[in-house]
Amino acid sequence: TVIRAAILIQKWYRFTMARLEMRRRYSLSIFQSIEYADEQDQLQLSNFFTFMLDHCAHPDSVSQIFTSPSAPQVADEGLCLKEFEKKIDVPDSYYGPRLSFPLTAEDANALLHAFRNEQLLHARYVLQLLSETRRVLKEMPNITHLSTSYSKEITVCGDLHGNLDDLLLIFYKNGLPSEQNRYVFNGDFVDRGKNSMEILIILFAFLLIYPNDLHLNRGNHEDYIMNLRYGFTKEVSKKYKDHWKQILCLLRDVFSWLPLATIIDSKVLILHGGISDTTDLDFLNALERNKVRDHIDVGIILFSLKNSAILDILWSDPRSQNGCTPNKCRGGGCYFGPDVTAKLFDRYNLKMLIRSHEFKPEGYEISHDGKVITIFSASNYYEEGSNRGAYIKLNPELTPRFVQYQVSKFTRRQNLRERVGTIESAALKSLREKIYAHRSELTSAFAQYDINGTGRISVNDWAEAMESVLQLELPWRMLRPQLVQMNPDGEVDFMSCFYDLKMGQPTKEAQPALAETLCRYRKDLEIIFNIIDKDHSGLISFEEFSQTWRLFTSHLGIEVEDDSIDKLVLSIDYNKDGHIDFNEFLEAFHVVHRLEKKAN
Repeated sequence: TVIRAAILIQKWYRFTMARLEMRRRYSLSIFQSIEYADEQDQLQLSNFFTFMLDHCAHPDSVSQIFTSPSAPQVADEGLCLKEFEKKIDVPDSYYGPRLSFPLTAEDANALLHAFRNEQLLHARYVLQLLSETRRVLKEMPNITHLSTSYSKEITVCGDLHGNLDDLLLIFYKNGLPSEQNRYVFNGDFVDRGKNSMEILIILFAFLLIYPNDLHLNRGNHEDYIMNLRYGFTKEVSKKYKDHWKQILCLLRDVFSWLPLATIIDSKVLILHGGISDTTDLDFLNALERNKVRDHIDVGIILFSLKNSAILDILWSDPRSQNGCTPNKCRGGGCYFGPDVTAKLFDRYNLKMLIRSHEFKPEGYEISHDGKVITIFSASNYYEEGSNRGAYIKLNPELTPRFVQYQVSKFTRRQNLRERVGTIESAALKSLREKIYAHRSELTSAFAQYDINGTGRISVNDWAEAMESVLQLELPWRMLRPQLVQMNPDGEVDFMSCFYDLKMGQPTKEAQPALAETLCRYRKDLEIIFNIIDKDHSGLISFEEFSQTWRLFTSHLGIEVEDDSIDKLVLSIDYNKDGHIDFNEFLEAFHVVHRLEKKAN
């Protein structure tokens, strides 16, 4: 009896753990699919900018929007440390770190202490730090060559994405950068998290103190347009209200000078995204990397589409299948197979490729028969408890050792079921918002299967309709119980997937079809309007708004009556001055969760 009971308990435990792992995996799949779809939209914006220049009635004026940012010209090489001192006062009431250049290890420690206590570094010191960082980066090659003979090990870190706690934990576990403790940080320092600025300040400070021992590679998020969408621009504007334009202007220049790759002992290639079947390290090494920024002054995107070599190393992902195919999930870069890796290794006599760029639940992943390693250092990336972070330690034999960790503020108080439930809830919330933003298309797709107009279709038909519209490659049949209701006959009530959501609308002039369109493309429009808003006032003219909207809808083939947007814009020009606050306007068009609103 005891043995049978033990067997039953063991079976129950295994079944329960398997179900929890299944829920965890599909939740992470949801997060990643939505993330990649968003990145695809981001890269497609580049096509709109080209379309805008080609179809605007006054293309010269549109071009000037991109090429003449109205920020003070701190990118001017003539501005030195002393001039920042003259132009920007530090008041006696400021109790944060006071930097003097050249920096010392004590200055870096002071910064770490201040940021642990949520202090801000004064704007004068930020600008001085960025100016000095640019000066040092300009002297560095596109591809940095390192040797393990100068130290016992080199530590390689992946994406941090504004998670300061992860960087502090890495330094706590692995030690601060020094001549004996060398680091390579492999891009994507910023966006998504709330402390991107602090991470940059710390990394740049150590770069200035130990320029031969701390190395930085550029990631796809070290980019002006990406920062507009994913949060870094807003972070800087909130933290540095008086000098944020100057800081961002100088940062754009700093990002353009970041090296593209690192090679250790002529055997280990480290770059942010990946490679393609046309990757040429000699070409990358000869490229004028700072010119990547300035094809049209909207960041890396337009230039990169004309220069696939840059796009490939920043955006590509490995796959187990041979060959090199376009990365349709992200919208840029490629998928590269083991044969592509082997070809590059044979050409340059390499042994290992270390890349980042891609979320991994355990913080790292090994692929292509051990030749490709993905390292991801941002723990809790999608949600508290969603994943571990990791870093790699390479010894002189170039044998990788992985160190995993997870910053834990709340999850220690939760059991496994509660942690998975938290992740699952957040993932489904994001997915429901995505579903509602495509309500019209989904309703039409459902109707094609509902020949008799019953409002019900089979599970298979529902799953096919969901994938045909959203194209997220998700296990829709598995997700069905979380998203839609079924009747006793086993058919799906397809409109039930919209029941718990509604569209936020600022005014009665926002017709349902128009509101849905604005909701769906809200992020894209916010980026476009922020670029048009040259003085960063948050206001654009009615004429600019209407012209941009018509170009945008024409480019995407969206059918919206012109007078409907005109009436809507006029209705929110409250003081009738011919300008609207576009951020406030677009923020009104978002998906509202009915249950959450009641709870609040």
